Amino acid sequence: MTSRFAEPAAPLPGPTRSATARQLAPALPDELRAEVLAGLQAPQKTLPPKLFYDERGAELFHEITALDEYYLTRTELGIMRAHAGEMADLLGAGCALVELGSGEALKVRRLLDRLRQPAAYVPVDISTEQLQRVAADIARAYPGVAVAPVAADYTGAFSLPELPPPARAARRVVYFPGSTIGNFHVPEAVAFLRRVAQLCGPGGALLLGADLRKDPDVLHAAYNDAAGVTAAFNVNLLVRLNRELGTSFDPARFRHYAYYNPVAGRVEMHLVSLTRQTVDVDGECVRFERGESIWTESSYKYAPRQLDAMAHDAGFEVVRVWTDPREWFCVLYLVVRERGTDAQSRG
Repeated sequence: MTSRFAEPAAPLPGPTRSATARQLAPALPDELRAEVLAGLQAPQKTLPPKLFYDERGAELFHEITALDEYYLTRTELGIMRAHAGEMADLLGAGCALVELGSGEALKVRRLLDRLRQPAAYVPVDISTEQLQRVAADIARAYPGVAVAPVAADYTGAFSLPELPPPARAARRVVYFPGSTIGNFHVPEAVAFLRRVAQLCGPGGALLLGADLRKDPDVLHAAYNDAAGVTAAFNVNLLVRLNRELGTSFDPARFRHYAYYNPVAGRVEMHLVSLTRQTVDVDGECVRFERGESIWTESSYKYAPRQLDAMAHDAGFEVVRVWTDPREWFCVLYLVVRERGTDAQSRG
């Protein structure tokens, strides 16, 4: 998975307090079709996880977050409940908060409740329908905050809106919760964080959620829930391709399969072909052997020292880390490192 920001350091300058999302083109149909075809023609077939989040996928993921087996959301929410005040103090008064992959915006409310006169809240999400609804809810709940939603794939090119003159931000803070950073392979995660550092700009900061390594049985249960919601979420990706790209997948001929790879330190999610079959993708025949898989998602689980190294390589300094009593999850407060800091420290 590769990504880039088109205008990473542009100033957050003038929208309105309207909660109407600007559609800034997730991948165009031709681009998405080419990406899908290239992935399915690779030796290890892949599909990008951004395809999960159509309207139905967003609904299914919301169900996943409430499952007993899925510890991530409630654990991170517990950290936010316990430490949002400290986080808000570090972010400072008058900041503009940019949330990447805002989803239902559950966790950010803990911050908005505690922040002093935030200049703006800018949720960025690929699921337009959910984004419009959630942004309207936030605008009603926090009438003093400029809410400027952006409908976009944050792993691709998008522009941030301008803020009205009375709400110029003291600093820009990116909020990236949910351990979504784990969906990138490690070199890609570092490259992504470098672009986030550019997006934050000088004096900016990042609040980053990250899942930690733990008992593999806990991980297995979280991605193979007894109710089959994660399986439906995974298979829905094929339903979306049939609807939007005219592919000929038979979802009943694929099965959800997820497992923890302890060597790589990641959960892998696949769709496994139950039969030998051929699928039409944009006029091309894609052949599957029985038992062959499409790799749909990685979810890396980190050791603390690995997170430190990634942050440093991306141009951030780790200032604070909050975790839960079981040390299953953490939220990191990172600040953009000043240029020349490494050279000075070595000098």
